[in-house]
Amino acid sequence: MCRKTLIGKRKGCREASSVATLLCGLSLLLFGSTSQAWQASIERDALGVPHIYGETDADMAFGLAWAQAEDGWEVLEETIPYYRGNAASFFGRDAAVTDYLVQWLGFWNTIERDYDRLLKPETREYLNAFAAGFNSFAEQHPERVSLDILPVTPQDVIAAHMFRHLLFYGFDKTLTSLRAETRQFDISDAPKLPNSGITLGSNATAIAPSRSRDGSTMLMINSHQPLTGPVSWYEAHLKSGDGLNVMGGLFIGAPALGVGFNEHHGWGATVNQPDLVDVYVLDIDPDDSNRYQVDGEWLELEEFDIPIKVLLWGWLPWTVNETGYRSIHGPVMKTDHGTYAVRYAGIDEIRQVEQWLAMSAATSFQEWQDAIALQHIASFNFVYANADGDIHFIHNAMMPERAKGWRWDQYLPGDRSDLIWHGYLPMADLPSVTNPASGYVHSANQSPFHVTSKGSNPVKADYPVESGWPTRMTNRAVRGLELLEANTSISFDDFSAVKHDNAYSPQYRGHAFLASIASLEPRNDDEAQAIELIAEWNLHTDTANRNAALGVCILLEEWQAERTGGALPDARETLHRCMDSVRDVAGRLDPEWGTVQQHGRGQRTWPAAGGPDTLRAMYAEQLEDEDDFLTVVAGDGLYYLIEWDAEGKQTIRGTHQYGSQMTDPESPHYLDQAEAFAKEVMRAPGFYPGNRSPATRRYTVSGGN
Repeated sequence: MCRKTLIGKRKGCREASSVATLLCGLSLLLFGSTSQAWQASIERDALGVPHIYGETDADMAFGLAWAQAEDGWEVLEETIPYYRGNAASFFGRDAAVTDYLVQWLGFWNTIERDYDRLLKPETREYLNAFAAGFNSFAEQHPERVSLDILPVTPQDVIAAHMFRHLLFYGFDKTLTSLRAETRQFDISDAPKLPNSGITLGSNATAIAPSRSRDGSTMLMINSHQPLTGPVSWYEAHLKSGDGLNVMGGLFIGAPALGVGFNEHHGWGATVNQPDLVDVYVLDIDPDDSNRYQVDGEWLELEEFDIPIKVLLWGWLPWTVNETGYRSIHGPVMKTDHGTYAVRYAGIDEIRQVEQWLAMSAATSFQEWQDAIALQHIASFNFVYANADGDIHFIHNAMMPERAKGWRWDQYLPGDRSDLIWHGYLPMADLPSVTNPASGYVHSANQSPFHVTSKGSNPVKADYPVESGWPTRMTNRAVRGLELLEANTSISFDDFSAVKHDNAYSPQYRGHAFLASIASLEPRNDDEAQAIELIAEWNLHTDTANRNAALGVCILLEEWQAERTGGALPDARETLHRCMDSVRDVAGRLDPEWGTVQQHGRGQRTWPAAGGPDTLRAMYAEQLEDEDDFLTVVAGDGLYYLIEWDAEGKQTIRGTHQYGSQMTDPESPHYLDQAEAFAKEVMRAPGFYPGNRSPATRRYTVSGGN
């Protein structure tokens, strides 16, 4: 069934299902065969959060996989086929597009070529142990296994990371434009224009001692994800005899933290979408569609088979044989309006895992920067803070070194070899801020040139226009900077209030559209009530607010138009659509927001403040037609607030949207953190044993192949 938001039913649900699965499926997989054996200890605290110990990093990796399998085997199992490019043989034709893309992009050819050549031996050992953890769990719990996907291999995780990065920085938008009925962009012959890339969410903020009330350093880790599925946050604490001691969030199937902290420092991540994909229009021989011209010479497209096995129904398979093409630029797509080659950041890169592992292993700012400098991760902003008082922001990207004077946001002529880039800008040439005079940095998917006070930001003119740096400012960025700039003496409580702020800024671009509706002349009593509710709204989304339902709906309409590049909707028509939507969900125009927006799963839900693109980020949908409320499905999930006081003592507070168990409704940890999450109550996560709730289970796991 299509899900419904305040602004109505999501369009194209059926057609979008494969893309949704794609987006979800990114993260998940791992692991394989080896002749070694590993052993790990797992301690489950009172909330079921795993604290995993191993004599070596590899032992710990084995235990991490085992714990993930216990809490979410079904998520892992259902995602692995997507990264192998054979999902349609399990799930039918809706998955065929993913299978085509995996094979078209050549992930597995690259992995076969480079796995032993590029990955460090210690990385391969780590992945072997991680894979073995999944396989050993499956062997000992055959009742949990329903799909024929075993053994999980180390190469599976590499393929997952390769695909994941593309989707996070918007590669799917390029494919959508290429498959349109007509050519969507001109061929470039002019300087680059700014990119206004769209991102949905994530927040990360760091406060230096100079900005805090008592000389402390503070860090907010708050990356937004779907609340369920393969890319929802999973919490774990990892410790090994090799020196690793880190806690944070990762996805089921991932071998390393995406965000996290140790005693000394921590980091958060936010999605960024600079221009990382280039499309070349190939000059095709009119007498031979497989010949293209570069520098006056005719070259032959590399041709390869793409077999897609599709499960039609029951046991009946059907194999579709497609043909793929590749040029010296990259993979090639033939369409009715031209033949195109695609080149993208991270093309043929398989070492993403190594960088994530290096970031987790770092124990100092320099070591962490050295990990970032590996530049195996194609995108993501990072915000960093440590016990020494250092704070840092970097607009991380594998940013291509492009020829000057071309509009790289358009299509490029494919007949010039000088436009085929081969390297990336060094880390020093990416927008960054270290220990700014302002005393804070705040990243919320906005322009990298507006992350702190004026005078402390990176200067846009210092960076190449060909890189297509994002220019967009989210409400979370505008509101966060507004709050932080106004407070020159920030306490830990103040910091928590910023993180949980649920308001839209009057400076936010959507406010002008809201004001245009508030200024309409009412034509009847019904309109008059609605317009009054809008005009009197204080822009907050607290649970008792009776104006927020209409207000959020209207801002969503503006947001959707901006996301798609469409024109603003008609003000009065928008008002009526939102009146109908709010009444459809809540039965009245002025319901308390907490009765409209609920957090939870199944039959257990709680009122939740916040809204789309607020710092307390909540994205909600009407999951069933009979529901008289919206259920939060994305946004805030696992998040942490961390403080190091002037003496270096660390305080950690955090929460998770549900609990450690991801798939079993009968588990006590399926929903044991949900009420606290809805009420914005944080806990000490138990990084230090003295702060840990009493363990409910301690056990040892071992295995190998």
